[in-house]
Amino acid sequence: MTTTPITPSLITTLPGHYYTDPEIFRQEQQHLFESMWFCAVRSADLAGPGAFRTVQVGGENVIITRTRKGELRAFLNVCRHRGARLCMEESGEIRRTLQCPYHAWTYDLDGKLVAAPNLIKMPDVDRVEYGLIKVALREWLGYAWVCLAEEPPSFEETVMGAAVERLGDVAAIEHYGTENLALGKRITYDVRANWKLIVENFMECYHCATIHPELTDVLPEFADGYAAQYYVGHGAEFGEEVKGFTVDGSEGFGKLPHISDDQDRRYYAITVKPTVFINLVPDHVILHRMFPMAEDRTIVECDWLYAPEVVESGADVSRSVELFHRVNEQDFAACERTQPAMASRAYRKGGVLVPNEHHIGIFHEWVLQRLGGGHAGSVH
Repeated sequence: MTTTPITPSLITTLPGHYYTDPEIFRQEQQHLFESMWFCAVRSADLAGPGAFRTVQVGGENVIITRTRKGELRAFLNVCRHRGARLCMEESGEIRRTLQCPYHAWTYDLDGKLVAAPNLIKMPDVDRVEYGLIKVALREWLGYAWVCLAEEPPSFEETVMGAAVERLGDVAAIEHYGTENLALGKRITYDVRANWKLIVENFMECYHCATIHPELTDVLPEFADGYAAQYYVGHGAEFGEEVKGFTVDGSEGFGKLPHISDDQDRRYYAITVKPTVFINLVPDHVILHRMFPMAEDRTIVECDWLYAPEVVESGADVSRSVELFHRVNEQDFAACERTQPAMASRAYRKGGVLVPNEHHIGIFHEWVLQRLGGGHAGSVH
């Protein structure tokens, strides 16, 4: 007679120093943020030729700009002459060319070296070879994703695959038509916590009944502690009396035109590792982009996206924005409350995950694998 092994109720987390050690953060920059696809900027933010935005991707600064032909390009924000940063501003518009303020080496919007003092006296200088270093770029869901790796991983497998893993197929997210939505609100949060604490928080709902009263009023099943991401294809259903995904459960806007009937009155959450959260509800989409700045600091940029006619009409989106803004503030406060304890001797070997959180252990294993193995601890 065989017996079925009992799965332990508690499994271990990463040790505390994975959230405080600058060297581990440096390795994460190299092996995660600089090696994987990174959601950098909303494409529509770069509306016309010459529009640019600079973005921190791991330890590198990247400039993304729109060419005269209307295409997006990404380059390392470094002059090829003596290494000066080309653009110090976070955003702006390049009139014709991109000129280094140090020695006036000048590049066109495709990155080619087009001018420099005495360049005509140096005919052996290849203007393409000494152009800006290009960064791979793909557009999806209305955002520009960049990858610093010389040989980027498959975008379909690592980015679009996250939607398939969560929803069952990529069409389920494409029904929302995110690339055609308009920006209704953007809020930037400066969170004094390690980026992994924010990911872990987003992946579980064991805390929802404790700190998210507004959210659990709209999504009652979250009060039971089961995260939407725990089940493939599952979306948390709105409460019976709830009319919309708003702070008071009042009516929102008409559902987006192409979502299926079984997606109506449901909330879906997707984590695209390492730094993106996508939240889908019938009348809008909320997308978080994380920019890890240090082992204990993360910038989170959150976009609320609506049907263009909603934004163009000047409709009041404050009630739907307020719901997830409160969720964000509640979550980030919890992460900031947790961060100091990561350096405590009480957390030297880590903490534990209850059964509702066991899927976070898979995330920890993924981090360890990307870093080359659990040299300083392991997850069982």
